[in-house]
Amino acid sequence: MSVKNSIEFKVHGRYALFTDPLTKVGGEKCSYHVPTYEALKGIVKSIYWKPTLIWVIDEVRVMKRIRTQTKGTKPQEFSGGNTLAIYTFLSDVEYQVRAHFEWNNHRSELKDDRIDGKHFAIAQRMIERGGRQDIFLGTRDCQAYVEPCKFGEGIGALDGDGELAFGLMFHGFDYPDETGDSKLNARFWRPVMNNGLISFDRPADCAVKRYVREMTVKPFGIDESQRSVIAEYAELEGVE
Repeated sequence: MSVKNSIEFKVHGRYALFTDPLTKVGGEKCSYHVPTYEALKGIVKSIYWKPTLIWVIDEVRVMKRIRTQTKGTKPQEFSGGNTLAIYTFLSDVEYQVRAHFEWNNHRSELKDDRIDGKHFAIAQRMIERGGRQDIFLGTRDCQAYVEPCKFGEGIGALDGDGELAFGLMFHGFDYPDETGDSKLNARFWRPVMNNGLISFDRPADCAVKRYVREMTVKPFGIDESQRSVIAEYAELEGVE
């Protein structure tokens, strides 16, 4: 029996801010030119997520020309009040994304919830509805929208641009509930875009990692999982 665990969707918005960590030191922010793995994973988790599964981002296709726009903002300071900062956003963005989920083997207490057809059907339904939670492109300042699509369809603005390397770039975080470790690590990689298409390395294949801090795992009870299963089946009423 085949496993249903792969989804495809389009996400678009007026602005995006996939922050380069090097630009945050002075309070300013400047976006990478392409989405990070972690930002796309956050979008997929806003569409649908449960601790039973782990989302893996496979590919992203950049559909529009890469343009930036600088704006003055007033972020809040920890000491209170606001300060003036200059943020460099991506402007008028659209991406096609392909992702799939795998079971979180570090959540053995939720093994009874490993029903691929159920999670696949809910994820598809949530894409059609625009996501279960609000969708953002890197930061809450950048509202976005998702809708179904067939990955690879349509003409992209970068289809004939050839190969472009971006150097060392932030990939994502290794969270303890997904790795079974008690450490939070940041991953880095060297992406290459071919005609607008970026194929992501799997988290385990990222060679450059940096320790961030110790982190504990939030437990989930089996009763809570069972109640969630019942609620989700009810949510799927009308779905074949």
